[in-house]
Amino acid sequence: MQAAVIGIGSNSVRSLVARNNGGVFERLYRGREGTRLFAGLDSDGRLKEESIRKTAEAVGRMAEAAREKKTEDLSVFATSAARDAVNGKDFMAAIEAAAGIPPMILTGEEEAQLSFFGASRAVKDECYCGVIDIGGGSTEIVTGCGDDIASAFSCQMGAVRLFRELSIEKTEDMAPVEKAAGKILEQKLQETGGIRVPETWIGTGGTFTTMAAMVKEIPWTARTHMHGTRVTRDEIREVGGKLAGMPLEERIRLPGLQPGRADIVVHGICILLAVMERFGIETITVSEWGNLDGFLWKKLMS
Repeated sequence: MQAAVIGIGSNSVRSLVARNNGGVFERLYRGREGTRLFAGLDSDGRLKEESIRKTAEAVGRMAEAAREKKTEDLSVFATSAARDAVNGKDFMAAIEAAAGIPPMILTGEEEAQLSFFGASRAVKDECYCGVIDIGGGSTEIVTGCGDDIASAFSCQMGAVRLFRELSIEKTEDMAPVEKAAGKILEQKLQETGGIRVPETWIGTGGTFTTMAAMVKEIPWTARTHMHGTRVTRDEIREVGGKLAGMPLEERIRLPGLQPGRADIVVHGICILLAVMERFGIETITVSEWGNLDGFLWKKLMS
């Protein structure tokens, strides 16, 4: 069986086509368009018409591409920005018209679990592990082993969200952003009762692939070479400090940095550093797999 899923995130729209090939999960096609949906939320919490239109058009193109590949089963889900929007029903109606099927809005916990199912299977290590998924509007943190989730929650801190709230124009500006992320995380831990901290941690999302590319000094387009890369907290802080001190025009020219992520990448790094500091994480493994993989894995392999 061949299936596809389109995920509408706060920073980009992504798609994945995969199949169950004799008991092996096989990824056939991936797509991505940067739409920065979360940036379209106004002060009243409403998504602007232009943001809705741009995102719906991207979803329509991806749905058409999936059907051209003779996909038997297509799903669409949305995450943080759609959860936050006052006019979420209007947004979802536009997405349904573009995709030809009704989309679903994942809860923060559902999003966290799918990220775990995808990222943890891609990196073979100790069974009990943690997964961090830093998005545009939220960050998901999950612990567990295989199909058994021990804890899963979503924090209202994402690279685009914090970019809108706190500016970073020099290295010293990182500290307030890290502090803000740390406070949000601590509040969530108090609400949920905390977690049993694993020794092994995996990171998924654009912040992590950017870190891997910068540390390995390779182009950001060389995705397969980033998968499985281990980066230390010291390396992450060094890269973050270097980028924070650069003008945006200079960041864009760096081969390891995706141009569409240049303005928000340091905010993502600050979130990661805050999480690593809180849980005493010294090293994290980068996974190129994420919630799309987790979604299709459950559909095709369960």
